[in-house]
Amino acid sequence: MFDSLTDRLTSVFSRLKGKGRLSVDDVKSGLREIRLALLEADVNYKVVKDLMTRVQERAVGEDVLESLTPGQQVVKIVRDELTALMGGQSAGLNLSRHPAVVMLVGLQGSGKTTTAAKLALHLQKEGRKPILVAADVYRPAAIAQLQTLGDNLEIPVVTGDSVHPVQIASAGVEWAKENLRDVVLIDTAGRLHIDEAMMNELEEIKSAVDPDEILFVADAMTGQEAVNIARTFNDSIAFSGVILTKLDGDARGGAALSVHHVTDKPIKFVGMGEKIVDLQPFHPDRMAERILGMGDVLSLIEQAETQMDQKKAEQLARHIKKNQFTLQDFLEQLEEMRKLGPLSGILEKLPLKKIKGNVDVDERDLTKTLAVLRSMTLEERLNSSIIGGSRKKRIARGSGTKVRDVNRVLSRFKESKKAIKLLSSKRGGKGRSPIDLMGM
Repeated sequence: MFDSLTDRLTSVFSRLKGKGRLSVDDVKSGLREIRLALLEADVNYKVVKDLMTRVQERAVGEDVLESLTPGQQVVKIVRDELTALMGGQSAGLNLSRHPAVVMLVGLQGSGKTTTAAKLALHLQKEGRKPILVAADVYRPAAIAQLQTLGDNLEIPVVTGDSVHPVQIASAGVEWAKENLRDVVLIDTAGRLHIDEAMMNELEEIKSAVDPDEILFVADAMTGQEAVNIARTFNDSIAFSGVILTKLDGDARGGAALSVHHVTDKPIKFVGMGEKIVDLQPFHPDRMAERILGMGDVLSLIEQAETQMDQKKAEQLARHIKKNQFTLQDFLEQLEEMRKLGPLSGILEKLPLKKIKGNVDVDERDLTKTLAVLRSMTLEERLNSSIIGGSRKKRIARGSGTKVRDVNRVLSRFKESKKAIKLLSSKRGGKGRSPIDLMGM
């Protein structure tokens, strides 16, 4: 995410921070590079112009140029202004009414249906009782797709007895009232392009159900096109917030950095992957720091807390405390880590300065390690000392690997065990998991 923009900005800041003192020309030269990097990242031209005007006004001031760390001050100013550009503060949903009604709108292909299910799961984890309403009667299999997603999540899906979206939406709200559900998520129909008929239908649904939230769902990878469409939707239906999908695949970042400024509506959630759990509340300050290569450790911690098994973590804590860390613990920790997504995504949330050298993340290597561990018997994972030559050959055959791969896994396990023991003793241990001990 934002790889090219982050690389360009961190390069500029490294040069600025490398100088003991900065002149006005130094700052202006750096800001010109930042402006070009933002434009190449497909950020709206007017957004870049306004942002750089504010940054320059603050960055060439006497307080910055005469400070002991002027380069650091410039970085802080850019971080603050990027945060303000994306909304300043995270914006939650208005769900005070019972049932609260949320409409999801956007073009076809933006990911509304999947996002509706993801949002339902997110709300369910927060203790809400959501329902999904299938009001997209035009796209083939849209209703079936939502029903499948709802069944998998054990969340009710209302399809109604009508073929008219307005009546289906109204029926969904009534069903929620009768069944004491507190949030209604309405999946509306999209189009391949904006047309008057679609907008009129959305206005009719809005008038019929009086939504508490209208969330515009946009594909972040379409860049400025997503921003232009958001402006048109907002002019027509006045939505209350934005959900950006596929942000994990957006190497440039134009939509995320432009849409709030252009529409004056907050980004409330972002889709960070294809899994049903890959929807996250949007935090402008954390996103600004990720763009500047500072990482996003808070989001990683929150993700770990929601997706990792607490019982396994407590069991591991006891094992570490007693110096009984086994291959079984090693396997379970790797499986738990997999829940957080690709390793590249985990590293992306860590401050770059803490990652030594160029880290080559090979997902295949992790897959091979898991295959080797799963090919061992439980007895072998609990007591690695019994794994001799013949057992290694059997494990290699069972995992589709070679004996040297088995040896490599055993070697990594021993190194991990030593590191955990050392870190645990240095930090008072108390049985922290390896992820805790790595500062994650």
